[in-house]
Amino acid sequence: MWVRQIHRWLSIVFTLTVIANFVTMAFGQPPAWVVYSPLLPLFLLLFSGLYMFVLPYVAKGRGAQRAGG
Repeated sequence: MWVRQIHRWLSIVFTLTVIANFVTMAFGQPPAWVVYSPLLPLFLLLFSGLYMFVLPYVAKGRGAQRAGG
């Protein structure tokens, strides 16, 4: 499933941005774009994770509708 693959790659990007954030903090005050760079992958992870969480319940509901109706 393409959402699962995107979610995996987003988690890698998120992890790398957090690591970059800590590395730049070791050298002093990081620029704002480094500090806020993990937010975009984090929000995309939120939406893809919620989609994958809800998907089995939606599929179960559709299966019950087909069987019952």
